Amino acid sequence: MESNCYNIKEVPEGNRKRIAVLGSTGSIGTQTLDVIEEYPERFRASILIAGSRVGQLIDQALRHRPDVAIIADETKFDELRDALSPHGISVAAGQQAINDAMGSDLFDTVVTATVGYSGLEPTLRAIEAGHDIALANKETLVVAGDLVTRRIIGSLSRIIPVDSEHSAIYQCLMGECPDDVRKLIITASGGPFRTTPLSKLSSVTVKDALHHPNWSMGAKITIDSASMVNKAFEIIEARWLFGVEPEKITAVVHPQSVVHSMVEFVDGSVKAQMGMPDMRMPIRLALGEGRRLSTHQSPLTLEAMSSLTFEAPDEQRFPGIRLGHFALSKGGNTACVINAANEIAVASFLKGKIGFTSIYPLIMETVERTPFVKTPEYEDYVNSNAVARRVAGELVSTARFSPACNLS
Repeated sequence: MESNCYNIKEVPEGNRKRIAVLGSTGSIGTQTLDVIEEYPERFRASILIAGSRVGQLIDQALRHRPDVAIIADETKFDELRDALSPHGISVAAGQQAINDAMGSDLFDTVVTATVGYSGLEPTLRAIEAGHDIALANKETLVVAGDLVTRRIIGSLSRIIPVDSEHSAIYQCLMGECPDDVRKLIITASGGPFRTTPLSKLSSVTVKDALHHPNWSMGAKITIDSASMVNKAFEIIEARWLFGVEPEKITAVVHPQSVVHSMVEFVDGSVKAQMGMPDMRMPIRLALGEGRRLSTHQSPLTLEAMSSLTFEAPDEQRFPGIRLGHFALSKGGNTACVINAANEIAVASFLKGKIGFTSIYPLIMETVERTPFVKTPEYEDYVNSNAVARRVAGELVSTARFSPACNLS
């Protein structure tokens, strides 16, 4: 870890920060626009980028009047242009347009709110251009944490976490010296299957898995929460965000989702960040660059909390949580391969092609079948992602990973 203490940067009063929202029609993206709308004197949405939901993007652009709106799906370009060009809003489509926008001078901070591997290249372009990153796309650091960290060094860019768990750690470290940190403790709700009998897990449905007890999130991250693969990813992300050795990062199950994460210090004290399970709180903090912005949102009322409980993760129930330390220990392109395999596994589960308990073994077999690269560069990550997706896709088609199989 670096020897400097963690500090925050004041936001100049009277300046409206220009925000690019990468993934504006998703869960985090729409909540980011809620926050921008809550503080019109501080923020404006200057770039809106969506995947394929062109109708929703048009509505957002007409409401927020960005400088440019971009749709990744090039087949939707004409619809976007016809709706927005008469209003003086520039439009574009395709991955190259997204990458070019991230290298432009049209924004100050980008909220990376896309899901999965797709966030990596735009984030690297934004770092190259010296923009700040409000990071909600955990897979960026999961896939290529070492590469991103090296690119940040010497850049004007800063990464401020938006994930509730990493935002909590960020807050607990404010004003603290890294050398005083003994352990980062990431909390997990346990998802919808925390108490489901192990014998029943092989037959859970997509509807069951999407029923998160506390958080409202997109389908992919909700399934990752149900399998606890998301905690493995958060362990990897924390290692790169905070420069802490992997053995100093752990997870604990906290069903109430009130304590978002904790930091244990060398004197035995523990700091915890608490709050309602609402992603707009860490989004506000990230956009404010560590400054707390006054809000009318209802605060956490401790008197209403009958109890707060904590328990060790059940690795037999949730083997996916092992993937974090496994990937960090093996190093190289391992985390990139795990992420690619997980994206294929989750998409296949959502389509009913594999069972819930097939997600973890599918990931592990993909790791075994994908060539290991010890010191990957960007091109190696691109290739590893492609190969792992192909391998995982081929494995999905085998009978061993069908929904009827009971794999654990």
